Amino acid sequence: QVQLVESGGGSVQAGGSLRLSCARSNIPDSTPCMAWFRQAPGKERQWVTSMRTGGGPTYSFDTVKGRFTISEANAENTLYLQMDNLKPEDTAIYYCAAGRPLGDYCIGRASKYSYWGQGTQVTVSS
Repeated sequence: QVQLVESGGGSVQAGGSLRLSCARSNIPDSTPCMAWFRQAPGKERQWVTSMRTGGGPTYSFDTVKGRFTISEANAENTLYLQMDNLKPEDTAIYYCAAGRPLGDYCIGRASKYSYWGQGTQVTVSS
């Protein structure tokens, strides 16, 4: 059974940092892309950043470039999202997901992602 379990969310003031974790298990080899998405109240789910597991380029939404970093620790089977210089507009539920590439690229098209975690809340106050 595929499992993705996020943790590390919480409340922080603007300018602060959080590191989200996603413990993953039984991810099929056919879904090598790992991504973080987020959904704010009343808004659609939005892609944040993604990568191909085992290394390779990372891709990020423009508004988080230079502030958020996706990484993985394969020995721990864990995906991370380091979030620095957080802003109130980053407030959302954050989800990790596993999916297939589009061509050779692990980009942020939600329809390519078959497996999702339950989400973790991040709240940034001004």
